[in-house]
Amino acid sequence: QLFLLQTPFFWSNSPFLSTNQHFLSSLTDPRSMNSRVFIGNLNTLVVKKSDVEAIFSKYGKIVGCSVHKGFAFVQYVNERNARAAVAGEDGRMIAGQVL
Repeated sequence: QLFLLQTPFFWSNSPFLSTNQHFLSSLTDPRSMNSRVFIGNLNTLVVKKSDVEAIFSKYGKIVGCSVHKGFAFVQYVNERNARAAVAGEDGRMIAGQVL
């Protein structure tokens, strides 16, 4: 599952949030939400943050990335990059699981 996150989504206990002020300030900014990609069904026992960044950086500059148990978020500079990532990676198999 990959899709643009177009509504505010908050999660607690995220070390990413506590260290990335830009991302914190953009959580509810509509322009930022349209450039944020949710990556579901992610095998986070195997796939790490550096793997997610390597896979998704080919679609544009990543300004934020957070990985959680079973899912991740990637924040791009703009919506065009986020849409390209969704189109290019949706349905891809990574570490034995289809995104």
